Amino acid sequence: MDDPVPESAEDLLTSEPLVGHLATSTDDRPHVAPVWYRYEDGTLDITTTGRKLADIRANPRVAFSVQNAEAGIPEWQVTLRGTATVVEDPETTRERNRLINEKYGVDPDAFSENTLVRIEVGSASAETF
Repeated sequence: MDDPVPESAEDLLTSEPLVGHLATSTDDRPHVAPVWYRYEDGTLDITTTGRKLADIRANPRVAFSVQNAEAGIPEWQVTLRGTATVVEDPETTRERNRLINEKYGVDPDAFSENTLVRIEVGSASAETF
């Protein structure tokens, strides 16, 4: 299957450490929260706990958005929609958590209590302004 994320959007997703927003839903009520992320080869990895994790376990359909702005003026935005899977393997979680932490410049072992969520992207949209 072809990668649903255009190359131009992949370049934006991997360009710098920005905060994304993950949208989950439970009981037909949306929940949006900021997250750190790492995108690679059509898959988005986040590590999380709490409400987001519970929502994903109940309903794996999610959306994710990230934008870059200068002084509040958007330069570009990317939105991904897909299916989230909770990864229960501790070694994979540790490895991916370290990669996310390195991207954001924090101790590679920080947030080790978090659980890895892998989002397989089904569709994407991107816009530059």
